[in-house]
Amino acid sequence: MMPEEDDEALFAPIWPVFGDLMACLFGIFVLFFVWAVAFQVDLTRDLDAERARRTAESARLEALERALAGPLADGRITLVEGRIGIRGSVLFGLNSAELAPDGAALLRGLAAPLEAYLASHDELIMVSGFTDDRPVGNSPQGYKDNWELSAQRALTVTRALLGAGVPERSVFSAGFGASNPVAPNDTVENRARNRRVEIAPIPRPGPRK
Repeated sequence: MMPEEDDEALFAPIWPVFGDLMACLFGIFVLFFVWAVAFQVDLTRDLDAERARRTAESARLEALERALAGPLADGRITLVEGRIGIRGSVLFGLNSAELAPDGAALLRGLAAPLEAYLASHDELIMVSGFTDDRPVGNSPQGYKDNWELSAQRALTVTRALLGAGVPERSVFSAGFGASNPVAPNDTVENRARNRRVEIAPIPRPGPRK
């Protein structure tokens, strides 16, 4: 065999192997490109969903703020992140769950805006009672502890809202005792802030699967 023929025999297989390698690299590139496009589509979809959720949440809070414009302007309530806050001293006497006349009037004033809000939002109203960390002591109604007092206060407010026209199927109550304070229980003013009732709209649970 001539030397030229030996060289051809030696290098002839290189080109098919090189072609197969390039085909594999191209295939990998295509797969990576398809994955990148799919990832971008999913990311865009997630961003759109998050944007829609935030828009809906903002609209919900604006609707609630408009509905409660009167009491908010009077300073009788606060509205923070959709939670309506009412000082316990506005509604009740110390260690009592009996509704004060001014508190009853305030709740009657809140009922109509809440009812209007619920009419256009498929949500629930959660009434939450909170206390400071001081023991109940000599409670007029004989409550054993802050858990029982906070639960009864939330129930009293719930019944007042129901009596003023808020739909029964849209309200429930819960007592949290001294948990979840909004300020340290280290001064008279802070303890007064912690003795409160909050009224907050929450999503209505969907059907169980």
